[in-house]
Amino acid sequence: MTSIWNTETCYEIDDRKPRFAVIPIGSFEQHGRHLPVTTDTLVAAVLSKAVCDAYSGLLISPITISCSHEHVGFPASFSISAETLARVLKDLIGSIQAQGIAFAVIVNGHGGNYIVGNVAQELNMLGPRVFVCPTRQHWQVAMKYAGVEKSISEDMHGGEVETSILLHAMPEVVRMDKIEDCEATERPLLTLHGIRRYTQSGIIGFPSKATPKKGQLLLEKMTEVIGMDIEDLLAGR
Repeated sequence: MTSIWNTETCYEIDDRKPRFAVIPIGSFEQHGRHLPVTTDTLVAAVLSKAVCDAYSGLLISPITISCSHEHVGFPASFSISAETLARVLKDLIGSIQAQGIAFAVIVNGHGGNYIVGNVAQELNMLGPRVFVCPTRQHWQVAMKYAGVEKSISEDMHGGEVETSILLHAMPEVVRMDKIEDCEATERPLLTLHGIRRYTQSGIIGFPSKATPKKGQLLLEKMTEVIGMDIEDLLAGR
């Protein structure tokens, strides 16, 4: 299993002087019958670690429960309020800056965390301090590179992308014999009614198309494009 935790000592971190810190945000929510409830946390943390390893960042422990209110009605799906998540992020970023690290990267693994973008907007009013990723553009580039044919909207939850990344990074957590595809492309009132209205399995996407190789390519390209943006931001571009 790929480690999602930072195992450095404080002195090792101090010696290498990281230029930025990365906060992974996951969730604790249903991902159908084939993926664990910690899927978003695992994916966000694996990507965060890859970015930190490649670009000398400081990996912070993940936020493991966030805003999963749209998953109400499914078992073992838990949430905190948007206000709580915003407060935790602001406190963490303040603590990061108190350590002398001026730039924070948030790797958001759960699409329902809309408040994260608002927190970044507020903190960036006086200049770039917080970068939220992956962006839609990051996903699009990585999915094309990996040969994922469906769009982000079509493969929204527990589909080919998330399943592929975990098949590559943590294959032991994927229940291949439980995979179910679900095409639920029309979801006009998702935030009003929740996901249960559009999928009984909890999946929106095509996990049957997932492979470890696609997961490897997704992770490689995502690390590269996010890293390039971080380098540009640190250079003032």
